[in-house]
Amino acid sequence: MRRRVKEITDQAQIKDILNRASVCRIALCDNNVPYIVPVNFGYAGDCLYIHCASEGRKVDILRRNPKVCFEVDIDHALVAGATPCSYTFNYRSVIGFGIAVFVENAAKKRKGLDAIVKHYSGGHSPYFDDALAKVTILKIEVESMTGKESGY
Repeated sequence: MRRRVKEITDQAQIKDILNRASVCRIALCDNNVPYIVPVNFGYAGDCLYIHCASEGRKVDILRRNPKVCFEVDIDHALVAGATPCSYTFNYRSVIGFGIAVFVENAAKKRKGLDAIVKHYSGGHSPYFDDALAKVTILKIEVESMTGKESGY
């Protein structure tokens, strides 16, 4: 990180940002062509979980190349300046890297869905077997992540 003064090294702060973020963006690469997509997610056990359809561009790319970069951000605030070049932006963010794994086991799919549901509602929900069979759950095994903040 170029400006170390903005780096967040405290893992509790990084996890707080992940827990408070409402959207995660995952970046993929397909034959040297970048592709980024916003997703709903859950964070549990040092892994991110996302759900998606069983087919589509994201799934196709991940089957060929499971490496991902992810980003979440919170506490956005534009800070006006006297001139256009003196404007700034306050934020907290996390950027990380990992490997996406397709979760096939029904019990592990429930665990991933529980993380997602808990992230957005604080609770959990029952899942019917036919729904579990249709949903694709991706578990992103986090290899590394860093936090950054500006203005706080």
